[in-house]
Amino acid sequence: MELKKSDFYYDLPEELIAQDPLADRSSSRLLKLNKNTGEFSHHHFSDIIDFLHEGDCLVLNNTKVIPARLFGVREGTGASVEFLLLKRLSDTDWECLVKPGKKAKVGYRFTYGDGILNSEIVDITPEGNRIIRFEFDGIWEEILDRLGEMPLPPYITHKLQDKNRYQTVYAKFDGSAAAPTAGLHFTNELLEKISNKGVKIAYVTLHVGLGTFRPVKEDNILDHHMHSEWYQVTKEAADTINETQKAGGRIICVGTTSCRTIESASDENGMVRAESKDTSIFIYPGYKFKVLDCLITNFHLPESTLIMLVSALAGRENVLNAYEEAVKEKYRFFSFGDAMFITNE
Repeated sequence: MELKKSDFYYDLPEELIAQDPLADRSSSRLLKLNKNTGEFSHHHFSDIIDFLHEGDCLVLNNTKVIPARLFGVREGTGASVEFLLLKRLSDTDWECLVKPGKKAKVGYRFTYGDGILNSEIVDITPEGNRIIRFEFDGIWEEILDRLGEMPLPPYITHKLQDKNRYQTVYAKFDGSAAAPTAGLHFTNELLEKISNKGVKIAYVTLHVGLGTFRPVKEDNILDHHMHSEWYQVTKEAADTINETQKAGGRIICVGTTSCRTIESASDENGMVRAESKDTSIFIYPGYKFKVLDCLITNFHLPESTLIMLVSALAGRENVLNAYEEAVKEKYRFFSFGDAMFITNE
């Protein structure tokens, strides 16, 4: 069966794209969708606790977004160039997205923050990204924290006042160029209440790449080349998930990144392995989920790989109907927007 990109289109008024985070993380709205019947209902995110049961397992992605956007000045000409750190290759070398690319040829040198940081372009990848070698004295993370900006998605035009609001409260391991945004709705208090209810929590790590925002260009979605991202599942997380499944509890992923992680790390029987590697898993309708039962997620871009993933879980028509309802009810969309709970009841 051929799946067309246009099968996953919906009409979104621009004013529904959330530009700023809410003051209280858990006060966002929540659309609950039954993946089996297509029925939906409207709630607040803090109500999520009522839909989780003792013995369920919540899977959270504890990656941390790095302030990956740097502005450099080319030595000799003073031209300004924007660098977006995508993947760390060594202590000094990074693969970066650079614009404008024509001002970033091999051998060109750049300086940042009045010389606190310098760099040279050492190579160009087949995709056109640059390999940059940085030169600095001191601790890289501290320099980046001082000079870098949060790499907000292209559809957010407002400047972020507080860097921590594009970070989950449980973010731990540096490495993402984008936040696992479904997790932004959780507060420490809400997580504590969930835990006290007898819901287990398993932390996995997937460093989110900017490929997340890469539009699907091919009409036939099977021709889309999926980006790869690094993930890690610890033995503790694997054991928690596997024990929950054996005991008949539900596996509820927070975000598509957690979903892609555990589906990548599982065998054909749905047993999750402790491992760390790259995944380029592409989940679209027809996919049989091996581990995941339910999903907490934000509202995704039309024709994106992420709306294809949620359609694989809940059915394309159910998802598009729910999205149409969310538009009608003026839900807030995308990274700083409202959430959806795709459940089996």
